Amino acid sequence: MITPAQRVSEVKEYYFSLKLKEIAEMIKDGKPVINLGIGNPDQPPAPEVLETLNQSALQPDTHGYQGYIGIPELRASFSHWYKKFYGVTLNPDSEILPLMGSKEGIMHISMAFLNPGDEVLVPNPGYPTYSAVTRIVGAKERSYDLLEANNWQPDLDALEKEDLSSVKIMWVNYPNMPTGAKASREFFEKLIAFARRNDILICNDNPYSFILNEEPQSLLAIAGAKEVAIELNSLSKSHNMAGWRVGMAASNPEFIKYILRIKSNMDSGMFRPMQEAAAKALMLEEKWYNEINAVYKKRKELVLKIMELLGCTWQEDQVGMFIWAKIPEKYSSSEELSDKILYEANVFITPGFIFGDNGRQYIRISLCTSEEKLQESINRIENIITN
Repeated sequence: MITPAQRVSEVKEYYFSLKLKEIAEMIKDGKPVINLGIGNPDQPPAPEVLETLNQSALQPDTHGYQGYIGIPELRASFSHWYKKFYGVTLNPDSEILPLMGSKEGIMHISMAFLNPGDEVLVPNPGYPTYSAVTRIVGAKERSYDLLEANNWQPDLDALEKEDLSSVKIMWVNYPNMPTGAKASREFFEKLIAFARRNDILICNDNPYSFILNEEPQSLLAIAGAKEVAIELNSLSKSHNMAGWRVGMAASNPEFIKYILRIKSNMDSGMFRPMQEAAAKALMLEEKWYNEINAVYKKRKELVLKIMELLGCTWQEDQVGMFIWAKIPEKYSSSEELSDKILYEANVFITPGFIFGDNGRQYIRISLCTSEEKLQESINRIENIITN
């Protein structure tokens, strides 16, 4: 009998993969489900980005294998982007590694730094991939709490009272997904100091900093951060290029070399026209971000109406492309409320439990849905609440 590797039993199929199959079956059966769950940007990239892609793809010499470190133009554009919007200086030749989306960076970093048995600090609630990849590479997940009372930031003082001797990596994600919490500079400074004292590699996953956020921040802006931290970033959310799979890792040259050793054995470079178009996207002016955020701002008002209808409460200062809200006490869990809305109103809302136990009493709604569909969702939910 042929059996799979043990790592297959360590992870389950991604929740959204399973739920999307169920929603597809419901639609097939004639139920017009509106999906408010996934942060999949529905607006297009900038016209000049698409034009760059088209023109490059028409050239006869742009279709071959590309280098593992990305074309110089893309790395230079990432460097320019970080300097202009984050105030961070990055050497494009040694401190930046383009990736096929930041999700692959989570795997590459884990494979580059973790040995079986190493411990990894993973946020609860947090992006499920941090936990899944940790288990896949044979490391040990060690959950740390994010609580609304602490503005969804870890209690570093409490953590430091624990035995951290086996901890190798700590995943953080600010602006935070799913909660929308921002990190202050003071917190980032404390985080870097914490990392230094405990010899822990901090990995900040930073794809949401341009969505409804007037002050984009990078962990690498903190003095000495490059020595103990890696930052992942992506064009998926900031430039409406989720399907393009263009991201980056930034850190000191030695860390970048470690990640490259893994990456160079797993792909053969990114399609050059996409790299050229991504470089163009990174050179866009603030007007681009303002126009995208104007759309999200209008949608946010409608999403908050949905939350109000459901009797939820939320923090006003959250940023990013989701709204995270606490459900009424009459529901035993977010899954109960999510299923009620799905099966009675044909509207899917993400239950917070999928991000960890601390999300059990919360739900998340994406802003990646048109105003028309959001208004239709409001009408449907009103019907099941008032009837």
